[in-house]
Amino acid sequence: MSPGEKLEVIATDAGSARDIPAFLELSRHRLVNSSETDGHFRFVIECGS
Repeated sequence: MSPGEKLEVIATDAGSARDIPAFLELSRHRLVNSSETDGHFRFVIECGS
């Protein structure tokens, strides 16, 4: 992916609500949005430079 592009991740593991944001804090990427509906966790991640 190129810097600025966005990736949508959908997970069913409740641990992803903790793990994905924690990983992104250590990376060059940015969490744009996250939500949870009916056990589906959605993350929008922007690729960093």
